Formats: sequence, structure tokens, C-alpha cells
Amino acid sequence: MATIAEQIKEIEDEIFKTQKNKATEHHLGKLKAKIAKLRDEQIKQQSAGGAGVSFAVRKSGNATIGLVGLPSVGKSTLLNKITNAKSEIGDYAFTTLDVVPGVMEYKGAKIQVLDLPGIIKGAAAGKGRGREILSVVRTVDLICLMVDAYDGKQLDVITKELWDVGLRLNQRPPGIIMAKTQRGGVNVATTVNLTKTDVEMVEDIAAEYRIINADIIIREDVDTDQLIDFFSENRIYVPAIVVMSKADLTDKNVLTSLKKRYECEGFDTIAISAQTEAGIENLKDALYGTLEFIRIYLKPRGGKPDFNEPLVVKSGSDVGMICNTLHRDFYRKFRYATVSGPSSKFPDQRVGLEHTLLDGDVLTIIVRK
Repeated sequence: MATIAEQIKEIEDEIFKTQKNKATEHHLGKLKAKIAKLRDEQIKQQSAGGAGVSFAVRKSGNATIGLVGLPSVGKSTLLNKITNAKSEIGDYAFTTLDVVPGVMEYKGAKIQVLDLPGIIKGAAAGKGRGREILSVVRTVDLICLMVDAYDGKQLDVITKELWDVGLRLNQRPPGIIMAKTQRGGVNVATTVNLTKTDVEMVEDIAAEYRIINADIIIREDVDTDQLIDFFSENRIYVPAIVVMSKADLTDKNVLTSLKKRYECEGFDTIAISAQTEAGIENLKDALYGTLEFIRIYLKPRGGKPDFNEPLVVKSGSDVGMICNTLHRDFYRKFRYATVSGPSSKFPDQRVGLEHTLLDGDVLTIIVRK
């Protein structure tokens, strides 16, 4: 019996040989779904097999960033520049053999940064401890894709490996709703005009995932890949930026050309030199901004707010989340809160647990004794 890798290769060959036109798009869509299912099965088998030693990483701080790139691209040097860590540096491949954490303190936030071992082509299939490395990447809040500024091929290698393990960079989950039913078959409704796919394709992909009875509502113009991602139910959607290292050694025209290319592909791009520290402050600012933090200033009842030590939380946080962050009893014994600032209609507005906070708000929490 053919291995999963052999089955994937066989289907990929069939896709390559099949002409792309209107008559074959449904067949190609089903083949892509078969590959996606096989890759998911391959990852599950590798995880169940327990091959190799997994990386134990305890998350800390307000968010976690993963430095992802090929070996010897400068990840360890960057970690040492922006955090309190001391990661071993060398000019040979695989200097970092474990995950090295550090903490970057910036604008009141404590951001954990992970220096990950370099990944190589085939990492998603387990080469070079790829399975262990990419399992850590699936847990971070932001991926920092590090590439040599003079090598335009590195980003394609990295993003393919991340794609193959179900990581979707700078995307959001597709606008699809599904409710499984006991009978009646698959019923597809749309609220938009579908131009990248059609109802029959939705039904075909659903069938590949053995969905027999369900009501499905398509709320945006999705393509085949987004349909497959939705039915797979194990995709991770995470923001990512590109960092071009060794910029001091690269021609400015090359830097400009690559930066334009990466930004056209949807990545904010920062050129740095860890040796000269050029671009390091711009990178810190970009990391902080991409994580979408807000600062909340806590004010004790009858006292003054502490503007020196803000509470840094993710954008979209409400009062209930702040209570849970501070102490679980705050949520359980919560009476009300008062807010002054951008999210309030007037100073010291009384609000409940569901009130969404904005950057710069001053918050007082009142609890039962």
C-alpha cells in the first residue's frame, strides 16, 4: 500500500498534468481537498508516533512572537538585540538546536520572543525536526518571517511549509456558517454572488469531508482553498510580518525590489541589520502595532490612576476580560466599573462586564466585599 507521501505525490502529479479550465475546476478542487486531508492525516500520524523530542515552551507575557526562518538567517542575533535572552550565535547552520525564549519590553508590554531552530524544505513532512518546530509556531500570536535580504527565494520556502501544516498568514477565517443536520442532505445558501466557486463545488468539497447532512451559508466570495480550510476545521489564522536581515550587506535597489514584492504578497516588511542595529526600533514598533495592544490605566476607587504602569491587553478586550486578568475573584464579585477615556461617553461612566475598552481608558473596578 502506498504511503501518505506517495499518495500526495501521485495526486500532485495528476493536478500538474490536468489542464486548468472551466470543465476541470471541480475535478481539481476535489483533488486539492484529497491532498489537504492526506496532509492532515500525515501530521496526525507523526504526532501520534511521538518521533523525536518535542519542544517544551511555556508561554508568558502579553503575547508570543515566533522567529521563523531558514538556518543561519540571523534569528539568534536579532533575539539578543531586542530581548534579555542570550542565544548562541554562529555562522554555520543549526546553531540553535532548541527553542530559546526572550522577553521584549516595549511601550509597557512584555512580549515573549521565541528563537526557533531553522526550518528547511520538507519541514512540514518532518525533516530537520520540522514537525516539532512547526507545532510551536502554531501556538504563537505573531510570526516574524526572517529572510536574508539578498535571497528572494527564502520566503517562498518558509511560507509553503507553514501552509502545509495549516497556518494561514494574514488571513481570517472564511465567512461560512454550517449547521449539521440529521437529514435532508447538504443545502447551500449564499448571501453574495459567487465568482471564485459555485454551489456545486461547495457540495463536492463537503462530500470529500463526509458531510452528508448540513445547512451551509456562504457569506463571502470564497475560493476553493478557503472552502477546504473551512471544512478541515484545524487551520490557524495568524498575523505575520517579513524581516529582511543583513540589510547592511545588500544593495539598496535589491532591498527596494524585494520589499515591494513582499508587500504585494500581503506582508508588512522591515529591513534590518542586527549588527549595526539599523531598523531595530522600526521593527519593535511594527511588532507592537501588529499585535494590536491597547493600554488601560487602572484607578483605585477614590484614588488617582497609575499612568506609569499601564495594563497592556489585546485590542477588543472588555471589562470582564480585565477582571479575569487581574484576579478571578474580580469577575465573580463584580458589581460595576467606571471608565473615563476614548470608550466612555462621559467621565466616570458606569459600565458592565461587556463594555469594550479602548487604548488610553482609565478603569476603576468595583467588587463586592
